[in-house]
Amino acid sequence: MAWGRDRARMVAATDDHRVTPAELFFDLVFVYAITQVTALMAAGPSPMRVVGAMTVLALLWWCWCCFAWLGNVVRADSGALFAVVVTVMAVVLIVSLAVPDVFADAPGGLSAPLVFVLCYGAVRVLHLVSYWLSSQDDPVLRATLRRTALLSVAPPLVLLLIGSAYSGKTQLLLWLGAVAIDYGGIYVTGGSGWRVNSPGHFSERHGLIVIIALGESIVAMGVGVSGLPLTYAVLGATAAGLLLAAALWALYFRQLGGAAEHRLAGLEGDERTRFARDTYTFLHLPLVAGVVLCALGMKKILHQVADTGHYGLAEPLHGVVAWSLTGGVGVFLLGGAAIVLRATGRRPTVLAVGGVCALASGALVGHVPALVALVALAAGVTALVGLHGRGGVRGA
Repeated sequence: MAWGRDRARMVAATDDHRVTPAELFFDLVFVYAITQVTALMAAGPSPMRVVGAMTVLALLWWCWCCFAWLGNVVRADSGALFAVVVTVMAVVLIVSLAVPDVFADAPGGLSAPLVFVLCYGAVRVLHLVSYWLSSQDDPVLRATLRRTALLSVAPPLVLLLIGSAYSGKTQLLLWLGAVAIDYGGIYVTGGSGWRVNSPGHFSERHGLIVIIALGESIVAMGVGVSGLPLTYAVLGATAAGLLLAAALWALYFRQLGGAAEHRLAGLEGDERTRFARDTYTFLHLPLVAGVVLCALGMKKILHQVADTGHYGLAEPLHGVVAWSLTGGVGVFLLGGAAIVLRATGRRPTVLAVGGVCALASGALVGHVPALVALVALAAGVTALVGLHGRGGVRGA
């Protein structure tokens, strides 16, 4: 292995490179990070809290994406990069600990928003330095790294730092501005210079993060019933939630992922870079965000169904939680539709219509029993995935 041959330097990845155990180890901290985003919303569900949680998720997504790109050109299990990976894991773990208090800092101790921003900045700097050290013979990539630092790292960090000194809407608006500048800067600078050496590795990495998000939806259900009695209604709600997660899994891994990887492998140079940026870095975020939003609704449903002392089985979801259940699925479906369009050029009518209907049906969820809403959503998404599959987008 590269780790045994040369522990002192970074080792370039080949075009047949696959995901390493070091990268799977790296993903463990993001399992916890995504769980914390759901907890941030569940602690006090409101439209502002949901927008704030999605802002945090967008920043965490950037931390993960940085090293998905880097791990595609340099082996993550090589000596130098593995040391960086472990360091970043420690920093992201600290970030995750700060997430629940990032918009409502608890009294005493360190400032959670400031800790979050400083650690986020450390991850971005470690990423750029690692890329710089691995690109000594690539002046085009180094030029891109300089532009990225100036346009997509430094200005957002300034806004994040300023925002950490405030609270409420001011903090949220400043952080939203930072995310917009960050993503806009990557769109401007990310069309050339970056490399995707192994399409198989790149696709597999993003498939793993989708699995992590789906796993969070299952964990959320378990947290929702923690400490409460097990009943037939709880078993039914759990089965429905698992069916919904399985339908989303089937949509991605049997229909979307293969088409995207096939297209990525067929491109070269800057065209491959732009496709990877659009389809994976940008369009996979709605998939993860959609699952996290849906997980909030699933968690609340399982809690209501299990807590018979405070809720009846006829109790619906309320407020933003009612929207998050179907709205999260709608975001996922629309993200999937955009991936199909970008990868194949085909119009994914079933996914687009299904996504719009899921978004709009949030208003109905607040008027039907929560368990009924979950069962109906699981059945509807399962049927939609089957219908889309018969449309012929399986792996082209």
